[in-house]
Amino acid sequence: MTKAATQRSERVFERGEAQDAILDAAEIAFAASGFHGATTRAIAEGAGANAALIHYYFGSKEALFEAVIARRSGAINDERRDRLAALHAAGNVTLEAVIDALLRPTITLGHDSTRGGAHFTRLLSHVASGTDERSVRITSTYYDAIARVFIDELRAVVPGLDRAAAVRGYLNAVAIGISLMAPTGRRQVLSGGVSRAEDAEDVDDTLDGAVRFIAAGIRALARPAA
Repeated sequence: MTKAATQRSERVFERGEAQDAILDAAEIAFAASGFHGATTRAIAEGAGANAALIHYYFGSKEALFEAVIARRSGAINDERRDRLAALHAAGNVTLEAVIDALLRPTITLGHDSTRGGAHFTRLLSHVASGTDERSVRITSTYYDAIARVFIDELRAVVPGLDRAAAVRGYLNAVAIGISLMAPTGRRQVLSGGVSRAEDAEDVDDTLDGAVRFIAAGIRALARPAA
């Protein structure tokens, strides 16, 4: 692409728009190509921005990658806390309700094509399962605090559930939640068409099955009463 063509492809941003456009483009690029495969040049072209803006706003590709995770995880975890607070205010804190509060924000995002949730789903699954230093650090930074909140909630609503079992139950729940975030159509294929196609309106049905399955597993981890 010539310099003139590059200049013509660049957008004119209103205040605050450039950062969001870069984050959106980076999320798509990192989800498709991974951290090492995505280039700042490709991200800039996807955002319709000058590559210099990436360095101006984020400093480095490493910082941009973390900012992509931070943006989505912050909103998701805020919603999780709000849902827990509403449960406590209503006096409706059951195991099923706690699991729903954990999973609903992520699954709803993943099934909402208007918010680009599928890209974040793919990216999050790589980070959450990664053993490299970057993935471990980012997962710890943005998810350990909320994890401890839900581990405590699980212990509070399930008699005989010690901390080790609660941690195991939480991690199993998160693994299932990540697998359900994006509608892949696999459930419909494996059921021979009996299950309906997954879409944004299918969230409640998806959640209902996942919550019942996870709740049964967590209760099975609890020690029987003496």
